[in-house]
Amino acid sequence: MVQKLKLEELNRIDVETFKTTEKIPLIVVLDNIRSMHNVGATFRTADAFLIQKIILCGITPQPPHREIHKAALGATESVDWKYENDIITVIKELKSEGFEVIGIEQTTDSKMITDFTIDSSKKYAVILGNEVEGISDEALAHIDLFIEIPQLGTKHSLNVSVCGGIVMWEFAKALK
Repeated sequence: MVQKLKLEELNRIDVETFKTTEKIPLIVVLDNIRSMHNVGATFRTADAFLIQKIILCGITPQPPHREIHKAALGATESVDWKYENDIITVIKELKSEGFEVIGIEQTTDSKMITDFTIDSSKKYAVILGNEVEGISDEALAHIDLFIEIPQLGTKHSLNVSVCGGIVMWEFAKALK
């Protein structure tokens, strides 16, 4: 008979080990996210896939906060993060450090994620935008390229943390 594994049987690493474990060369930038649930869920997914860092920009709420913690379940302690008010400053910094900056956005130039080849020799930063407005208009001209997730139903977008989870998984598979 199949049984669920107990937490102690999952053999997860502790925070100290996580900090010293080699990360996937991916940085996730949250641009003006308003929902603390989306922030917390992004941290939790970043922990699951050993993402290098999260950068919070603009109005995006920062840990510590009870509502973020409810979704993150401690991942704000394991995943490296920083806050920077200005998204343009972040993009310029990332480019100067050799990151290819990718906006996760539906644009006239976006490629479907299924048509995008992730190059394991590169470092990537992905930007996830506001739940209603998407990526800040002022940031668009500074982003290297845009990818989007194919959607077949009636809705035109996914929840930010769901979108982030799909994108992080695709990069984690290719870069591990």
